[in-house]
Amino acid sequence: MTQVAVIGAGWAGLAAAVELAASGCRVALYEAARQCGGRARGITIDGTEFDNGQHILLGAYGETLRLIRMTGGDLASLMLRLPLELVYPGEFVLRAPAWLPAPLHLLAGLFGASGLTWRDKLAAMRFMLALRRSGFVIDPDIGVADLLARWGQTARTRTFLWEPLCIAALNTAPELASARVFACVLRDAFTRARSDSDLLIPRTGLSALFPDLALRFVAKHDGSLHLGAPVDALDICGERVGLHVDGKSALYDAVVCAIPPRRAAALFVDDAWVSRDLCRVLAAFEYEPIATCYLQYPASVRLMRPMIGLSGAISQWAFDRGALGGPAGLIAVVVSAAGHLRGLPGDALAKAIDCELRALIPALPAPLSHRIINEKRATFRCSPNLERPGVESPLAGVFLAGDHVLSDYPATLEAAIRSGVAAARAARDWTASKLPATGCDVV
Repeated sequence: MTQVAVIGAGWAGLAAAVELAASGCRVALYEAARQCGGRARGITIDGTEFDNGQHILLGAYGETLRLIRMTGGDLASLMLRLPLELVYPGEFVLRAPAWLPAPLHLLAGLFGASGLTWRDKLAAMRFMLALRRSGFVIDPDIGVADLLARWGQTARTRTFLWEPLCIAALNTAPELASARVFACVLRDAFTRARSDSDLLIPRTGLSALFPDLALRFVAKHDGSLHLGAPVDALDICGERVGLHVDGKSALYDAVVCAIPPRRAAALFVDDAWVSRDLCRVLAAFEYEPIATCYLQYPASVRLMRPMIGLSGAISQWAFDRGALGGPAGLIAVVVSAAGHLRGLPGDALAKAIDCELRALIPALPAPLSHRIINEKRATFRCSPNLERPGVESPLAGVFLAGDHVLSDYPATLEAAIRSGVAAARAARDWTASKLPATGCDVV
């Protein structure tokens, strides 16, 4: 049986492991941490379970949904599906009718949106129609802010529509974000199937959403999991790949490397004469943080919707975790592209976010407790013309995965899953092109 190692058990590595296991490969999964899931997992703090960040998926995340189903997940119980709606209480509401096909549902939603003037609505419609005529291709790439200015987007369409979508999808401020990638997101979400723009909000913890399912699937297919096992080096042994972990070595028919760019670059440094360009690309990535503030209010506290937009200076979105199957009164507030808040004490950040919520809910009681979870390198900065690696590495039999791999999608769960699937298929095809081999551990 073909043996393939996967380095990294985040969503990209888990996707690769599932795809390989489903195709008949025996998978060995190596993870440096003591827990799988990477930057989208559940964590326990002082006996209470949180996610290390609040995530939302789209109906367009076809590969993510496919793998959740493949591994036994029931989408209806795992996620709340809502037709596209953007609600900023008292300021802006856009609801796209579920009975119209794309992109007419978005145009109808814009037509009926409250909080926009006719000038605002016409500007937004012209923008989407112009992108559609261009095939959603932005060449040369520019910043999202420049793209919006080019097409005369008004202050309100920027504030309540395009800029929140940009920050949510790319985790990069519009002034710094790639218009090319943003256009790809708009294309996939709004112009294909109507259901692609549906909002999918997890009802369960992130670990239960996919990582736990993936691990059970791989184990059922005779795969192995090695936690607390950072891979120190890679080398090529004939037509096989050697992994070095904690002074021991193992040979595999192929390897999928699904770890963050700079950690991946360290594995290729010994072969710098072969992989100099790859190391340069991997080392050039810059990062953006995401902070999630969990505010526990009395159990009677509810938001008017499971998810609402916030137009204050700090927060972007608030989620009623009680309405999603979590503890009653627990509100999760997301602060994307949060680098400007670096150094702000957690208590001060929680107080500022509570004030923003209180502006919407004047009778809101004081929070009972709060918890700030800050992912300092939540995503790469998705800037214009960012050079990104492909699945193929310079080393024969070694393939790359991660949300930084492939060029047309931002750092989302879907990007991680797509890259993992692509790397797994490339590894499978690579091994199929070689003579049959049986992997074995070598100590």
